[in-house]
Amino acid sequence: MDALSGAGPRRARGRLGAASPGARAAAAPWARFSAWLECVCVVTFDLELGQALEKSSICYLSFPDSHSGCLGDTQFSFRIRQCGGQKSPWHAEDRHYNSGAPVSLQREPAHYFGYVYFRQVKDSSMKRGYFQKSLVLVSRLPFVRLFQALLSLIAPEYFDKLAPCLEAVCNEIDQWPAPVPGQTLNLPVMGVVLQVHVPSRVDRPEHSPPKQCSHENLLPAPVVLTSVHELDLFRCFQPVLTHVQTLWELMLLGEPLVVLAPSPAMSSEMVLALISCLQPLKFCCDYRPYFTIHDSEFKEFTTRTQAPPNVVLGVTNPFFIKTLQHWPHILRVGEPKMSGDLPKQVKLKKPSRLKTLDTKPGLYTAYSAHLHRDKALLKRLLKGLQKKRPWDTQTAVLRRHLLELTQSFIIPLEHYMASLMPLQKSITPWKTPPQIRPFRQDDFLRSLEHAGPQLTCILKGDWLGLYRRFFKSPHFDGWYRQRHKEMAQKLEALHLEAICEAQNIETWMKDKSEVEVVDLVLKLREKLVQAQGHQLPVKEATLERAQLYIETVVGSLPKDLQAVLCPP
Repeated sequence: MDALSGAGPRRARGRLGAASPGARAAAAPWARFSAWLECVCVVTFDLELGQALEKSSICYLSFPDSHSGCLGDTQFSFRIRQCGGQKSPWHAEDRHYNSGAPVSLQREPAHYFGYVYFRQVKDSSMKRGYFQKSLVLVSRLPFVRLFQALLSLIAPEYFDKLAPCLEAVCNEIDQWPAPVPGQTLNLPVMGVVLQVHVPSRVDRPEHSPPKQCSHENLLPAPVVLTSVHELDLFRCFQPVLTHVQTLWELMLLGEPLVVLAPSPAMSSEMVLALISCLQPLKFCCDYRPYFTIHDSEFKEFTTRTQAPPNVVLGVTNPFFIKTLQHWPHILRVGEPKMSGDLPKQVKLKKPSRLKTLDTKPGLYTAYSAHLHRDKALLKRLLKGLQKKRPWDTQTAVLRRHLLELTQSFIIPLEHYMASLMPLQKSITPWKTPPQIRPFRQDDFLRSLEHAGPQLTCILKGDWLGLYRRFFKSPHFDGWYRQRHKEMAQKLEALHLEAICEAQNIETWMKDKSEVEVVDLVLKLREKLVQAQGHQLPVKEATLERAQLYIETVVGSLPKDLQAVLCPP
């Protein structure tokens, strides 16, 4: 995958790929392009060669397999691990974006997202009788709605006019402003202006669509995208509405799940919809919206010598039913069919019934949900269908339900975690900050009696059992590590503020040895570096005062020590 980490496009064998490592030094003009995309790939199916692109993983994932039978134009997405597991260099822009973005929308250092526009149409001039080509945008940003909208504009034009059109588009993207969390941006491409709001971690969960900027007279009027990442949940979950509660629990616990769908579009949308159930909690397990038997990790995911990995896998080849029979949860969905007012629902079935390649749609699992099903939600959605309520309204109802469910589960954990933070009055300038107290699961479970999810959620069930299983999941580990890191940074910031607000640094230095004074200088410098890298939440005035303190302290030391601490 290293060849895909370059920012700018290049011409190679009649296709557009990524800049080679040797060309990166000269790729400075593509810095803005690389803020959005890693590269653009074109994959053509050749009768003699198969898919024609050097990177076989992207190549196979860019085409629906033979079981899908996709005619016409179709869009889907995939996610792949960077080759060798090596992380690409992390730049200041990446840190700046990630520090302001919601945890679920941060750039991923070890994975790429691929957004595919595939066209298959009859063409008698081709040996196979079909024109088959895919245009793929590769990015580290999980902005599925934005990149699908972008592909809808550029792919049809590219298939008609080929490379010159694509090069012009890449040059336009290279003029876009960088994605800054909290900002509403206008992104011009092919005579259209896409207006998007880049989500921020301080946005309210129910953020309204971006308002058109009144101070700009844009012609043509911008196309406003209501979200860069949110899918139509109601449409995605049509066949599984009666099992949303169970699926939410499986996602929360990081359980291995296979989604077998008729097409890459359905499999990728279902997988992305499932992992979005946990927002604002970060999904800490692996997930593959579209996965094929040709993937380099096929053996790793299908081995029976160890327990199935914590992965949500989207597939279309029925062969996976046989290969992944040992996985604990398999969701098979068919083509959407309406049954009266409610889409036909898949049934809950025992895994033992999962034996043949023509297995019927269903959720095959032995898992029993800890929480009772929310019948009021189903009634509300059914009523919306009967009244022909717009689907975006239905999606809003479903999304709000899942958001409130996740928040009800997480809030008690947040409250307990906050209680482990040392009191601010215990943080003094000239002593090492106190430690964050350890998370004791039994203490937390006892706290639920008076501060549990029942305060904000009407659902009954075995909440204690759900928390106990959650403690063993990758999501608890990911949540705890993130919160502990943020609290440790807050402690460091409070300690820096306490030092800078102390008025008697000269008095403190009088009875201190040179070793202690030098130690203070080094610690202050370390905190300054952290703060300047946006890793500590401190004000600019505090940073300026800390720099002044360092100069004052260094100035009080002998000349030889000053030369060591401040070399020319």
